[in-house]
Amino acid sequence: MKLGKKIGWTLLILFLGLQLYRPEKNKSESNNLQPFLVETNPPAEVEAILKASCYDCHSNSTNYPWYNQVAPVSWWIADHVEEGKEHLNFADWAQYSNKKKDHKLEEVIETVESSEMPLDEYTWTHEEARLSEAQRKAIMAWANQTRAMYQLADLPK
Repeated sequence: MKLGKKIGWTLLILFLGLQLYRPEKNKSESNNLQPFLVETNPPAEVEAILKASCYDCHSNSTNYPWYNQVAPVSWWIADHVEEGKEHLNFADWAQYSNKKKDHKLEEVIETVESSEMPLDEYTWTHEEARLSEAQRKAIMAWANQTRAMYQLADLPK
């Protein structure tokens, strides 16, 4: 057998073997975003933006695309989701202190304003997640207003 064929067969067997090892999916029975939504009361437009652009990586339930069934892409997506939840998990909002909520919203403003979020890797395959300038401004205005609520709550009485 020629060297090229041996390498091709080896790569094919390796690729097929990789399909047997799947990362755990981010699908929780208790992805309760209600505490976050009730407490922060985003306008309908902002709520829709958060759903389309943020919740897949920043909540306890991800809507996976078809290509998540193929390793090593599935591992890459799982890593992104895990890292996203480490930074901010809207489903854990009720467990955050007022100071942490204020800080998380400050980070939302910074990452949206600088176009760091949503990630380019995400918007390549999720066209609806791309934010227009008006959407960015709507998120920042809502986040600034909500931050004021948390800052006032932490003032000495």
